[in-house]
Amino acid sequence: MKKLDWYILRKFLTTFFFAIFLFAVIAVVVDISEKTDDFVRSGLSIKQIITDYYYGFIPHIVALLLPLFVFIAVIFFTSKMAGRSEIIAILASGTSYNRWLRPYWIGGVFLALILWFANQYVVPRANQIRGTFEANYIDRNNSYNALLNTSSNIYLRMDSFTYAGIYSYDTLTKRGAPFFYYRLKNNTVVENLRSDQISWDTSVKKWRLESVLERKINGLKEQLQMEPTRVMNFNFKPQDLSRDKYTKDKLTTPELDRFIRLEELRGSEGLNSLKVERYRRDATCVTVVLLTMIGAIVAGRKVRGGSGIHLAFGFMVAALFILADRFSTIFSTKGDLPPLLAAWIPNMIFVLVMISLYRKAPK
Repeated sequence: MKKLDWYILRKFLTTFFFAIFLFAVIAVVVDISEKTDDFVRSGLSIKQIITDYYYGFIPHIVALLLPLFVFIAVIFFTSKMAGRSEIIAILASGTSYNRWLRPYWIGGVFLALILWFANQYVVPRANQIRGTFEANYIDRNNSYNALLNTSSNIYLRMDSFTYAGIYSYDTLTKRGAPFFYYRLKNNTVVENLRSDQISWDTSVKKWRLESVLERKINGLKEQLQMEPTRVMNFNFKPQDLSRDKYTKDKLTTPELDRFIRLEELRGSEGLNSLKVERYRRDATCVTVVLLTMIGAIVAGRKVRGGSGIHLAFGFMVAALFILADRFSTIFSTKGDLPPLLAAWIPNMIFVLVMISLYRKAPK
């Protein structure tokens, strides 16, 4: 690391952290103005609101827009350097173009690693905090959400030969009825269990069945058993039945991997959205590096109009990236595009953009 590296890296990081700090403050102020009534109705103190909500909200919003603010920060300070002819002086001193880009690589990789760790562990925990608060104090104030507490016709594939279903389930009381469960062997039913009601027993962390009727079939023989109550340990939990579309955002990456494998075993729908989320957690980190290099290459050229032209181009590139990301996600979740490809298509496109800009850049 030479003085040149430290000089550029210091400008890079200070500009980025200053920009992201200002944005976080603005986002919090806007959010407070929108949720003031909900905060008052909750009866919580300022300290409780900060710890129970904004400890989750701030990491979520920062991680969501971090690649964009890295891009803007690089364009802003590099354009200022170009306007003062600093980059011309650096290259005229004998420093190669690739050598000048080295601190951008270092800064981009550093921020990408921070985002990678945050996406795997920090942001999911933050989403849990934010989601719990919104469910308890904000969403419940919306009368429409009362209609969303009940799920109907839930079917589960517990393993390769066992199936279960609940015709009606209340996510608030964690209670459903009626419940059925059957096991197959050689495409023949060998066990059939029905219950008038199923509920989650929080004391033992298992399911409690009421009015149980169990049939075990062995060829022409049948064994019938009736019980008023029975406690069973199934491989699904209440959160698996809530059908919360934000569940994937609240799981750390190891938990999300296990959840995807379990949903594949059950034959659940909507697996592509889970897989896109999983692959995007890695792809977004590469996006940070790509946008860093594109910003440096674009803003490193001195042009008439100064930072304004560079920032306009930067916002155009960011808009194109977001469009490519949205389209690929929709084609995967609603169509047949493989999730891995959907998560990485924007990066593939912008690798080509970066190479094209690099070749045309004056060196």
